[in-house]
Amino acid sequence: MVTEVASGAVVYRVVADQPEYLLLKSATSDFWGFPKGHVEGTETLVATAEREIREETKLTVTIDEQYHDELNYDMANGHHKTVHLFVSQVPATVNIDKQDEEIANFGWFKTAEAVDRLTYDNLKAALARADLYIRRQINNHD
Repeated sequence: MVTEVASGAVVYRVVADQPEYLLLKSATSDFWGFPKGHVEGTETLVATAEREIREETKLTVTIDEQYHDELNYDMANGHHKTVHLFVSQVPATVNIDKQDEEIANFGWFKTAEAVDRLTYDNLKAALARADLYIRRQINNHD
């Protein structure tokens, strides 16, 4: 079985002491998810996450390596996929310049809205886990 490895991040900003999450809508389907993509060559997982976010949104981010989540699932084509997710905070005033070839739309969503918008249950669960970590980070900075 072929295993595809991808890496990305739950990108967030803090507005009025609450996290808002960046979600991207695929240009080729109704899929809403996090910025992520396939590892290329000998790239590290963090380098992949940073590159994919930069390619899809034009954002230069710093990955918080203290948080790491891993999703595993089988795809319709018979391949297995492992997705590594980190978190990354960006300034509240940051501008997104989406990659039109891959990204049809994007938005910043409060937690409940983001959960509703995400396409797959495993991503909803991943957001719930990341949200707990992120809220602890926000509260620790007060």
